Order: sequence, then C-alpha cells, then structure tokens
Amino acid sequence: MADTDMDIMTERPLLRAAGLLYLGIILLGVSSEALLRGGLIDWADGAATAAAIAEQATRFRLSLGFDLAMAACDVGLAVLFYRLLRRVDETRALMAMVFRLMQAAVIAAGLMTLYAAQQAVAAGDDPLPLLARHAAGYDLGLFFFGINALLMAGLLCRAGVPRLIAGGIGAAGLVYLAGSLTRFVWPDLNAAMQPAYLVPLVAETALMLWLLIASAKRPAA
Repeated sequence: MADTDMDIMTERPLLRAAGLLYLGIILLGVSSEALLRGGLIDWADGAATAAAIAEQATRFRLSLGFDLAMAACDVGLAVLFYRLLRRVDETRALMAMVFRLMQAAVIAAGLMTLYAAQQAVAAGDDPLPLLARHAAGYDLGLFFFGINALLMAGLLCRAGVPRLIAGGIGAAGLVYLAGSLTRFVWPDLNAAMQPAYLVPLVAETALMLWLLIASAKRPAA
C-alpha cells in the first residue's frame, strides 16, 4: 500500500460500480476487436475483406454495438473515477475525467467510419480505406486515454491503490501515447509497438480486479 492522501477503500459502492464498468469495457473491447471484427479484416486483400464482411454482416454489426456499449461504459467510469479521486486532487481528477471522456467521444464518433465501411461493401467498394481510417481514429482516441492514464497513475497511488497497479496504469499510458505517436508521426514504427499493448491489458485488468476485490472487503471493525 502506498502512502495515501485519501483512502478510497471506504467507497465500496463506487468501487464496485467502477469495477463492473471496467469489466464491461475490457470484455466488450476485446470481444469486439479480437473475436468479432479482427478475423474479418485482411489488410493485404480488400476483396477478401469485403467478402468476409458481406458473409458475416451480423458479426460485423455486432462489433459496432459492442464498441458503442464500451464507449458508454467509459463515460460512466470516467464520472465514477472522478467521484472517487476528487478528494485526492480535484483538479487532476477533473482533468483525468475530461481526457477519458475525450477518448470515449473520439472512439464513438469513429464508429460512423465502420458503418460506412459496411455500406461500402454493400455498394461493391473496397472497405479497407475506411477501416484504416477507423483504426487511425481509434489510435487518436487512445492518445487522450494515454494522458488520462498518466494522470490516473498518480491519483491512484495517492488514493491507496497498490503502487504496482498504479505504476502499471502509468506504463499503460506511456504505451498508448507511444502507439498513437508512432501511428501519426512515425508510422514505420507502429507495427513494432503492437506487442507492447499487452502492458495496458494486464495493467487495466489488474486495476479492474482490485476494484472488485476492494469493494467486497468489509471495513475493519
């Protein structure tokens, strides 16, 4: 346990709600990209991608629905984290909330590009340019999320979250920022960044589990 300015362990209902929303975000995000949409896209073959999307249209649309639900969960989680952490540092907690909301807004807006990609398939056009635009928009959203994660790391540490978990969130923020910057500034390096995204997955899963476990602990008598 870190030295703390304010222990959030007493906020059990908020911790539980935040943990459940985080669980939803992780499950929806991984399912949408890895299980539903990712297998349909062949970045080297637009015709094969179009055929896969046309054949699995419901699966592709479901991935959009999952992403939309994930963005809604992110909005709720941003507010809950602000409520949990504002007594640590209200200004930083507000900044963290705003950057997380910006991420959710950018990612939600990018879903229109995925919708347009499906419409392109229906019209017999190549969907890859639109899918690439969506991927770039997603990385743009993660740039704001990276800033959020760096702010959150300090807030969580001061709020009583174990330093290892808080540090992991900080490391996740650096990965998100590096991934976004390589996408737009050094695109030749972006492919080499992909394995590093395991760091955010592990760090955010650890924080989600800590929130749920902490919310289940009874206060000391």
